Amino acid sequence: MKYALVNPNWSFKGSIYFGCREPHLPLEFGYSKALLERAGHAVEIIDGQLDDLSRENIRARVEAFAPDFTVITTAPSYLFWRCAPPELRIPQQAVADLRAAGGTLVIVGPHGSTTPATTLIKTGADIIIMGECEEILPMLATHTRADLDAVCYLDGDVLRVQGGPHASNMNALPALYWPRESVQRHSHHHHRFDAPPRGPGAEMEASRGCPYHCSFCAKDNFRNKYRKRPLDVILEELDGLIANGIEYLYFIDEIFLPNAELLNALVGRGIKFGIQTRIDLWSFEMLDLLGRAGCVSVEVGVESISEEGRALLDKNMKMSTEDLTARLIHAKRGIAFVQANLIDAKVDEVSAVDAWRNQLLAAGVWANKPVPLFPYPGSPDYTKLWGAPDEAAWERAHEYYLHNNVEFSDIQEQNIIPLAALELHGAYGR
Repeated sequence: MKYALVNPNWSFKGSIYFGCREPHLPLEFGYSKALLERAGHAVEIIDGQLDDLSRENIRARVEAFAPDFTVITTAPSYLFWRCAPPELRIPQQAVADLRAAGGTLVIVGPHGSTTPATTLIKTGADIIIMGECEEILPMLATHTRADLDAVCYLDGDVLRVQGGPHASNMNALPALYWPRESVQRHSHHHHRFDAPPRGPGAEMEASRGCPYHCSFCAKDNFRNKYRKRPLDVILEELDGLIANGIEYLYFIDEIFLPNAELLNALVGRGIKFGIQTRIDLWSFEMLDLLGRAGCVSVEVGVESISEEGRALLDKNMKMSTEDLTARLIHAKRGIAFVQANLIDAKVDEVSAVDAWRNQLLAAGVWANKPVPLFPYPGSPDYTKLWGAPDEAAWERAHEYYLHNNVEFSDIQEQNIIPLAALELHGAYGR
């Protein structure tokens, strides 16, 4: 069988999307390609974003390959599954463009994982994979749809949702090898601010999932359970990237936990890297090792300066604000850029937040002004507000966000368009 794995050339015009707009390695497609080829299938990754392909270019590439299955993602790489563009405009366009040439059209990503039936109907695709897709994709060639779990599809006029979101076995996923030309085109260094790039960047994961359940995090239907990758696989993949000339690496892990064995292995490799983590899990000694290992960027979710605020957000932190602050300042001594993220928990005094931010800024630690977050369907915040996501979940969350916020982050579009106007058609139109 032949599989085309399509990452569209994303546009965020009018979107509330607050993720990075630069291309990143499509790790979900990298794993999928490896497992599909291991099973004897022919695979082509068509990365419209990294290669800056027009819709016509993507369609021509798919037509030339003539796949049996075309897989389209609804988020720009695994890195942004938890904060994807809420609208399905770009995947809808891709399905329409590739309907005649793509064989069976498969949707993967956060939308179908959380609201599979709605995503199937909105996009007009043939099948949705719920959760992590890399182990399910090879089964499409060997199983009938009725025999599969973690899928949604139309059986005549009957819409079937079978099983729940799939979680991949991280011990079974191989080290990824990217073509040298793809790595060389990857000039972006994600979340790096200490120096301009001198060589290519890349992304990879040392783990997947998170053992915490913060109220704002939409991970319960994908990348949820915490799983570590084997160290030898991590290092094999990393050494391949280094051989291809990368200068900087970003670990996309939902939470990069302290791991002395991994950090000690990184010390001698001379690579710079960035992570996202919880500062309350790190000792001063481990923060020192993190800096020696080559870390130049740390993004930390503090969320609120008060224990009350962090409790409202279900951060489950056992550490005081004073202890968190001390660790952030200590981290800055060995790591070029340290950022503390704040969310508007509606309980912290503006003057107190400003004083805390100024304290950190004086020590060289960046702390943002508290920002409101989108109540993503599938997050505990969404469930608290409205219950389980239904066919109007994305529209409801989007309307709530626009109604409750008059100012947006400087990394967002300032002229945000309502979701119904962004998408090509609603939940009940095809």
